[in-house]
Amino acid sequence: MAHTQRDMEDAHSPAVRYRIGGMDCAACAAKIEKAVARLPGVTQVGVSALAGTMVVHGGEATRISAQVTALGYTVDDEAQASSHQEHSHHDHADHSHHDHAHTDADDHKGHGHSHAPLGDGSLWRTPKARLIAICAAALLVAHIVVMNAPQFGQWPFLVALLIGLVPIARHAFAATRAGSPFSIETLMTISAVGAFLIGAAEEAAMVVLLFMVGELLEGLAAQRARAGITGLTKLVPDVALIDASGALREVPASSLAPGAVIIVRPGDRIAADGVIAEGESAIDEAPVTGESVPKTKRPGDRVFAGTINMDVVLRIEVTSRAADNTIARIVRLVEEAQEAKAPTERFIDRFASRYTPAVLVLGALVAILPPLLWGQDWDTWIYRGLAVLLIGCPCALVISTPAAIAAGLSAGARHGLLLKGGGVLEGLRRVTIVAFDKTGTLTQGRPVVTDVQSFEDNDTRILTYAAALERGSSHPLALAILDRVDAAPIPAAMATRVIAGKGISGVVEGRNVALLSPRALDDIVLSPIQESAIAALNGEGKTVSVLTIDGRIAGLIALRDELRADAIPALKSLKMQGIKAVMLTGDNRLTADAIAQSLDITAYAELMPEDKSRLVRSLQAEGEVVAKVGDGINDAPALAAADIGIAMGGGTDVALETADAAALHARMQDIPAMIALSQVTMGNIWQNITIALGLKGVFLITTIIGITGLWPAILADTGATVLVTANALRLLRWRVRG
Repeated sequence: MAHTQRDMEDAHSPAVRYRIGGMDCAACAAKIEKAVARLPGVTQVGVSALAGTMVVHGGEATRISAQVTALGYTVDDEAQASSHQEHSHHDHADHSHHDHAHTDADDHKGHGHSHAPLGDGSLWRTPKARLIAICAAALLVAHIVVMNAPQFGQWPFLVALLIGLVPIARHAFAATRAGSPFSIETLMTISAVGAFLIGAAEEAAMVVLLFMVGELLEGLAAQRARAGITGLTKLVPDVALIDASGALREVPASSLAPGAVIIVRPGDRIAADGVIAEGESAIDEAPVTGESVPKTKRPGDRVFAGTINMDVVLRIEVTSRAADNTIARIVRLVEEAQEAKAPTERFIDRFASRYTPAVLVLGALVAILPPLLWGQDWDTWIYRGLAVLLIGCPCALVISTPAAIAAGLSAGARHGLLLKGGGVLEGLRRVTIVAFDKTGTLTQGRPVVTDVQSFEDNDTRILTYAAALERGSSHPLALAILDRVDAAPIPAAMATRVIAGKGISGVVEGRNVALLSPRALDDIVLSPIQESAIAALNGEGKTVSVLTIDGRIAGLIALRDELRADAIPALKSLKMQGIKAVMLTGDNRLTADAIAQSLDITAYAELMPEDKSRLVRSLQAEGEVVAKVGDGINDAPALAAADIGIAMGGGTDVALETADAAALHARMQDIPAMIALSQVTMGNIWQNITIALGLKGVFLITTIIGITGLWPAILADTGATVLVTANALRLLRWRVRG
């Protein structure tokens, strides 16, 4: 079973969660992680560029903040006061506050870029943008000066170079002191200074300008990825209506407590998770679940914050605080999942830690060997060696996996597929067999009347007499009979009494009526036709009740927990993906076999929870990669034993907190959809790796043979990072099929 962020927290407690501003890519995250890990008292640290967060175990908050700030990033002071296990509403519902632009005090911080939304005009008023504008203006002035007074040589370009390079060099020095000597800032500083020394000051200044523009673009791309899931919080309205002595009054949605009753008018978004207390209306859940058709909800039905009331005024009893509504919890858990590194991401990080020093050595060899060994021109080969350093920046490679993982997790969450970490998202594509629970997963979870057979009366009378006896009972079989009668008039039953272990009896319309199990018929003799009918229904896995009138058998009512409408299509989808399916159930063999036969899968019946776990391990011993799907309660041992445990639930605490993944909206089609999402995401990751390494390989060769230089090198680095991130963001458009 994959490890979640919560598992890591349990190892070292307490953990504090910070929001970090200014991270452009995973290389930034690695630099912060290494720097904070060196501080006294810090036992564990994890940084996610895509989530914009840092989780630290141990250490002093002031030292941690100072270390991160020294590297050129901002720290959210408010997050320091809250434990990672106890997220405040402010932490997760008010991202617009956390994702702020840097203050004027950060004017010259090399990483200080805006977190303004894409296309927001305020972007160009941020310190980073102002620094870029000043650098560009200085470069333009230098061009004009040199054109009109060539005798100044390259010195006018030094001013433009220093405007951009000084903050970059300062952060390179801070990163080196903090244990990251091979950061992009270090490579950039060496290249720019080297270029100036060999007389390429104009080009060095242009490269620094392009680098800053590239960082701004990378920051925008990272921000877009970060907003992929947190945008869900904007679905919940800021205010709610309550009934105050007959008058409607607006209150902040954040102030609602469980038990409060809110009024939701047609066309309004629901401000909190709750249960309908009064009214029946169609609810548009598309913003949360992706379902295109509104669902009719009645009193007693659950509704989610952020969904839209379509028809009539509803009174809804609030069941959770704003910080704990379904959307807030999904956002919180997805952010935690984005913080946990996937296996491929860990491999890429290890590769990059060796790759960057290797490129630094290669750059030095390119600069030194040709002049030393073959008498080539020093300036030419130093220039090419400096360009190799810029090509060596690992940003695009390091971001290739987390960008795709974050986008995949966000896309899944938008469709009710909660995957707890990149490891789970990667692991799903390797699943070879899915073990399903029966009740409530493959079936509806409640019995329905399937057959009514009359021997001496009409079917309607059989049902209405049975309903008369069962009226007022909360037993599932009684509710099924009452539901089947629907609008038909039900006669009154007198002197009803429950016969322990047998059934129920009473007087209906002056006749002695009883609804009994076949084993409780005592002296009543079944005819061969009646015996055959009961045996046939039992053979189909149905529960049979016998209705007697005045001591004679009048008819049979058969009930069964029927298949969900989407069970067969979902299993067909799994089969098309090359994945087998089995059913594990505690139900009796006859019922299990009947259900399994209609689904064309193998059934294991009459299992205790520990038996299900044993069977999962048995399948694993045969070489299968097992995904276990259940309700997250009695299936807990099997969910834990499986390679991937998937809880089915309608946004309940159990579904959200149990297992590795949760199908929040309890749709069978969500299981093949999860696997498809895993396959698409892994395909995207390999595309990203190919783009990152392919572009670097091409420009490395063209630089060494003299076709390209410093400008194309920095464009290759920035371009690859933007391309990789943009490719990953395509996953946000992923949709569940079927």
